[in-house]
Amino acid sequence: MSAFRTIDWKNDRLVLLDQRRLPEETVYLELESSEDVAWAIREMVVRGAPAIGAAAAFGIALAALRGEDLAAADERLRKARPTAVNLFWALDRMKAIWEGSSETPEALSQRLVEEARRIAEEDVAANQAIGQNALPLIPEGAKILHHCNTGALATVDYGTALGIIRIAHEAGKRVHAFLDETRPRLQGARLSAWELKELGIPHTVIVDGAAAHVMKKFGIDLVVVGADRIAKNGDTANKIGTYALAIAARHHGIPFYVAAPTSTVDLATPSGEAIPIEERDPKEITHCGERRLVPEGSLVYNPAFDVTPAELITAIITERGVVYPPFEENLPRLLRDQG
Repeated sequence: MSAFRTIDWKNDRLVLLDQRRLPEETVYLELESSEDVAWAIREMVVRGAPAIGAAAAFGIALAALRGEDLAAADERLRKARPTAVNLFWALDRMKAIWEGSSETPEALSQRLVEEARRIAEEDVAANQAIGQNALPLIPEGAKILHHCNTGALATVDYGTALGIIRIAHEAGKRVHAFLDETRPRLQGARLSAWELKELGIPHTVIVDGAAAHVMKKFGIDLVVVGADRIAKNGDTANKIGTYALAIAARHHGIPFYVAAPTSTVDLATPSGEAIPIEERDPKEITHCGERRLVPEGSLVYNPAFDVTPAELITAIITERGVVYPPFEENLPRLLRDQG
């Protein structure tokens, strides 16, 4: 397990590692209501699809403990961030317990806390399984390119794509990670580099625009990224810049892998065209802290995610196994056969 925990439950409060403060400070926040949790998700105190889902589940548990209206809390949390399907998956699991329940408030609250804990612990187990399933795909001495942050900070613990790098390292394979800085919020430079430094894993931080050059110059062996939503046909929404990486990887003949738990697979979404793409505050681009970088009056477009077409994805690595094309057939089969 990591020396830090992104999400924890203590004394009937949700404890979150404030990722906005890393790497300068390690600060934990204690949240006491669904309003607090929705704010934390929206403001990226907690981020990463699996972590958002677990936090939202605890948000419902907090609402029950505090006597909030659960339908209102559910709606509030669903609106916090629209792209990550894990958010809705976790809230649907919680809703299946509270909707129409005839239990006493105390008994219902306890059941919801237990379910939120179960969601969190399932995430840790799934991440470890993803890493183990990926091990045969990681050559000895691999140079791996990674985008954004998909480690323990993006999950409850361990991580998805970054967790693969971690597990390969722990298995004794000599790996070196090249980390895109990931503009505009620098999750790669701030968070992934912080995690790998804590774990003692060799890594190099690069600007996003250097990825194709690094592929050519250093002979990248594979690209591994996470996902916020995977459509039925395999189209995958992930942090903005992922699509460009996939195109560059295809040009250089480099395998491009998506790592995500099956809770990120959304069979109700037929293709990437139907995935809502969150647009964030232009200030993330126009300013660095309080300093303005972009002239007043310049238009800004700030999508948080893009969609990588399925045809650019070599395989999708899940806790249940590695899925290869055709994804439209094999993703439903994976969920059906092992569900």
